Amino acid sequence: MKIYADRFPTAARQLLTDLLVVAWVYAAIRGALWLHDLVQKLAVPGQKLEGAGSGLADNLGDAGSKVGRVPLVGDELTAPFQRAAEAARSLADAGRDQQQLVDQLALALAIAVLIFPLGIVLFGWLPLRLRWMRRAGSATKLAAGPAGRDLLALRALATQPLGKLTRIGPDVAEAWRRGDDATVDALAALELRQLGLRGRGR
Repeated sequence: MKIYADRFPTAARQLLTDLLVVAWVYAAIRGALWLHDLVQKLAVPGQKLEGAGSGLADNLGDAGSKVGRVPLVGDELTAPFQRAAEAARSLADAGRDQQQLVDQLALALAIAVLIFPLGIVLFGWLPLRLRWMRRAGSATKLAAGPAGRDLLALRALATQPLGKLTRIGPDVAEAWRRGDDATVDALAALELRQLGLRGRGR
């Protein structure tokens, strides 16, 4: 019995679910990146503070060097410039610290935003998807031989709704016990359709 994916409701639902999961993950990642970029904008004042402090420290250092060349009083005049340059460097350091803090905050918030949606995928959807893949793989192997077809038919008799069973035949259980090939094929196909697969007779 040949098995191939078919556009039955189960397969369609499975495909739709997969597409929704992909869209969900994509939206979560895009949202996390957007939030990361938004928070990173808070680092702009720190960048300006670092640039201004570094530039001021360099200028004060140069001015102090030039004043230091003045005879007799150069050393005394240099000290205020050095202290001012140190203060400017402290401002630059504060700007760098602020940028690092913003970087850490942006990363932490982005990860926090991703934890919930990715957790749903990893611990909710993925186990169900893997279980379906195992069941579909097992059903495909079973359907390859007569004994497997009989087992699929028996499972259909035990688990499928009565309305679906009676559409196969008025006395489907008796026909299965007799080994009627058409009934066995119909029951096996019914079970395969439950997994989004379809079987064709030999």
